[in-house]
Amino acid sequence: MTDDLGDVQAIRIEDEMRVSYLDYAMSVIVARALPDVRDGLKPVHRRILYTMGEMGLSATSSYRKCAAIVGEVMGKYHPHGDVALYDALVRLAQDFSMRYPLVDGQGNFGSVDGDTAAAMRYTEARLTAIAAELLADIDRDTVDYGDNYDGTQKEPQVLPAKLPNLLVNGSSGIAVGMATNIPPHHLGEVADAVVAYIDNPEITNDDLCGFVKGPDFPTGGAIFRYETRRNALTGEQETIDAIRDMYAHGRGRVVVRAQVAFEEAPRGDRTAIIVSELPYQVNKAALLEKIADLVKDKKLDGIADLRDESDRDGMRIYIEVKRDANPHKVLNNLFKHTALQTTFNLNMLALVDGQPQTLPLKSVLGHYVTHRQEIVRRRTEYDLEKARARAHILEGLKIALDNLDAVIQTIRESADVDTARTNLMTRFGLSEAQAQAILDMRLARLAALERQKIEDEYLAVIQLIAELEDILANPARVLSIIKDELGELKRKYAGERRTKVVDDSNREMTDEDLIADEDVVITISGRGYIKRQPVTAYRRQHRGGKGIIGHVTREEDAVEHLLVANTHDWALFFTNRGRVFSAKVHSIPDASRQAKGMAIINLPGVQVESGEVPVATIVLPNFEPGHYLVLATRRGMIKKTPLEQFERVRATGIRAITIADGDELAWVGVSSGEDDIILATAQGMLARFAEDEVRPMGRDAAGVIGIRLLKRVGDSVVAMSVVDPEADLLVLSETGYGKRVRLAEFRRKHRGGQGVRLIALEGRKTGLVAAVQQVTDEDEELVLISSGGQVIRTDVQSVNRYSPGARGVIVMRLAEGDTVAAISAFRPGLADRAGNGDNGDPQPDGGSTDPGEGRSS
Repeated sequence: MTDDLGDVQAIRIEDEMRVSYLDYAMSVIVARALPDVRDGLKPVHRRILYTMGEMGLSATSSYRKCAAIVGEVMGKYHPHGDVALYDALVRLAQDFSMRYPLVDGQGNFGSVDGDTAAAMRYTEARLTAIAAELLADIDRDTVDYGDNYDGTQKEPQVLPAKLPNLLVNGSSGIAVGMATNIPPHHLGEVADAVVAYIDNPEITNDDLCGFVKGPDFPTGGAIFRYETRRNALTGEQETIDAIRDMYAHGRGRVVVRAQVAFEEAPRGDRTAIIVSELPYQVNKAALLEKIADLVKDKKLDGIADLRDESDRDGMRIYIEVKRDANPHKVLNNLFKHTALQTTFNLNMLALVDGQPQTLPLKSVLGHYVTHRQEIVRRRTEYDLEKARARAHILEGLKIALDNLDAVIQTIRESADVDTARTNLMTRFGLSEAQAQAILDMRLARLAALERQKIEDEYLAVIQLIAELEDILANPARVLSIIKDELGELKRKYAGERRTKVVDDSNREMTDEDLIADEDVVITISGRGYIKRQPVTAYRRQHRGGKGIIGHVTREEDAVEHLLVANTHDWALFFTNRGRVFSAKVHSIPDASRQAKGMAIINLPGVQVESGEVPVATIVLPNFEPGHYLVLATRRGMIKKTPLEQFERVRATGIRAITIADGDELAWVGVSSGEDDIILATAQGMLARFAEDEVRPMGRDAAGVIGIRLLKRVGDSVVAMSVVDPEADLLVLSETGYGKRVRLAEFRRKHRGGQGVRLIALEGRKTGLVAAVQQVTDEDEELVLISSGGQVIRTDVQSVNRYSPGARGVIVMRLAEGDTVAAISAFRPGLADRAGNGDNGDPQPDGGSTDPGEGRSS
C-alpha cells in the first residue's frame, strides 16, 4: 500500500519474528557460545588472548592489571559488558577449571569453594607459556583477519593454535537450542593420537581410544570406563565401553568419582574417610553443606565429624566415621547421595566452517590437522617470500661490491638521490629495491670481512629458499613438521595424568581402584590391631641399627606379625580356632607410624566370635589352582588343603583346620604340592620333610604330626615355611641376635621327628628363637619389628651366613626389656629404590662386626 511516506511493504509479523530470531540464534551460536574446532576458543577467549599478546604480556613479562586488559579488549574487539569479559578472563586463569591454564593470574582468582574472584582493579595477569603456543606465528600471515565491531581494528578470525586446545582444555557453552560440553584431556595422549592419525588417516575411533584414555580433569578424581545400560531394543542389561562409545558418536557420559582413602582417626577406635580429589566442577563448600544437611536430616548415618582441612598443599576433606559404623557403607552412601560421584555428559559440539557440528574424536583430530597444515603452509609461504626478498637485495649488494668503483662513480656523478637510483638501475640492471639498498649501504660494509658476511648470508638464504620450496612441494614434510611440534609440546607441557580411568563394568568402584598400587608393610599386634604403611616410610639402615618407631604399642599389647604386600593383594586372616577370613590389603587402614591401627575384627569381611583371635596372616595376589595352603599349629600339627577352597570366604568366615584342645593354629603358607616343608621351634630346632608326606585334606581335617616338640617349658612352633632349595634361612633370637644359614645344610628327614639344631641359644643373652624367615635373593630387604614397636629396614646381605651351630651377630639393637617380634623379607621395586633417600629419620651407624660374635660357615 502507499501513503505520504512513500512505498511501504507489508510483512507478516510471524515471518519477521522468525527471521529475527534465527539471526539472533546464529549470532549467539557463531559469535558467542560455541568454540571453533580449529583453535578450541570462543570469540571472547580468542580476543582476550590476542589482546594480551598485542600488549606484550608474555609469560616472562611483568603482570598488568586485569582492568587494563578488560578495557583494552572491550574497547577494541568485544562489544559486551566488562563483567562477562572479566569472568571469561578469570576462568582462563583457574587451575581447577582449565587443565592447562592460558592466563597466569596474580591475586584472588576464585576457588574450588565457589568463591568469586576479586574485582578486576585488584588482580593482575599475563599469558602462560602454553598460551603462547596458541598465538605462535600469528605475525607471519598464517590466519585471516576481519573487521572488529566498528571497523576501526582488524582481529584474527582464528588463532594458529599449535596446541590442540579444543580437546586439551575442553569447552562448555549454551547457545540457542544447542549446547556444548567438551571435557579437558591430557596433552600427551592427544598429541599421540594426532600423530597416530597423521601416520594412518584410516585409523578408527576405537584405535584412537588406545591413545586417548579418557577425559583428564584438572581436579583429578576417577572415571569409569565401562557402564551397564539397558538395551533399547531387547530390554536386556548390557555392558558397554562408555568412553569408546562417547568418542565414537561425539556424545555420551562418564561417571566421575572423588579420590578417597581410609585412615585411622585421631581417636584410634574410629576410621576417617579422606577426600583428596573432587569430580570436575564440584563446589567443595556446597558439597560439605550438602553432607551436613543429609546428616542433620538423618539421611546419612554413621558420620561423627566433618571438616575441611584443605590448605595450600592440597585438598583434604575429613569425614570421621562413628565407632559402630562400617566405613565402606558410609562411603557408598556418600557416593549415592552427594556430588562425590557425578556424571559428566559429553557433547562434542563445535563450529566447523561457521556451522555447528557434533564431532566424533577422529573428526576433531582431522580438523585440527587440516588447520595446522594450512598454518604451516602459509607460514612457509610467508618465510619464502621474505627469504626471496632478502636474496634479491643481497644479489644487488653483491653486484655493487663486484663493481664497486663504477657504482661509486655513478653515484658521485648523479645530481641527487633519485637520479642516482635511476642511474644505478639503468647501468647495472638493478631493481628499485636493489638500487635503494645500495644507496643505503654504509661504508663499513665495504670492509673485506663485511663483504664476506654478505656472501655467507646470501648462500644461507639460498639454502633456506630451497628448504622452504621443498616443504611446500612435499605435503609429507608438512605433516612431519606438525608431528615434531606436537612432540615438543608434549615434552614441555604434558605432565602426569591426573584423572584415573577405572575399568569396572559394574560401575561400582572398589577401594582397590581408589588406592595406589604400591608395596606396604602390614603390622599386627598381639591384641589384633592391624595397620599398613608404605615400605618407603622406612629407609634402609645398616645391620645393628636401632630403627625407628613403626608401631606404637599399648600396655600388654606387643607387635606379633609383620608382612610386606601389595595393596591389590588378598589378605587371609586365620584365627587361633582354625577359621579363616579374607579382605583386600587396601582395606587395611593406612596409619602413621605412631598409630596403633584398627582392630582386625572391624575390617570388612572379618566377623570373629568372642574369644577368637587372628593369629596368622598371609597375602596372595590370586588363588592359583594347583597350589595348596599349608597350616601348622603351635604343638606341631600340620595339614595342607587346595588353595582354591579359600577363594570365596564368607563374612562369617570358614573353617581352615580343626584344632585340638590346648592347641591353636599359628602358621600358614602356600606350596606347589611338590615342595619341602620346614618347621622351626622356640628352642632352636628345625625339621625338614617332603610335602608329599602330608596328603591333601579337606578344610575340616585336623592334620598330622609335623614335628615333635622338646619336652621343655615354653617350646612351641615359631615358624613354618615352604622350602626354596636355593634359599637361606634367616633366624632371629628374642634379643636381636641373628644369622643366615643355607637351607642346604639341613637334610630332608621324615615327618614327625624332633628335628636338628638351627641356632645355638645362650640363655638370657639370646633368649629363645623369635622369628625365622626364608630369604632367596641378596637383593632382598628385611623389615624387622620389636614387641615395643621399633622397626628397622636393612639389606639381607648385611646379615652374614653362619653354620647351624653358631649364635650369629646382632642384627637389631633393642631397648632394655624389648624383644624381637617379627621379620619379613621383600624385593623392592624400582620406585622404592629411587625413593630410599632421607625421610627425616636418623640413620644409625652399623652394628658390631666383632668376629667373636659368631662362627662363619
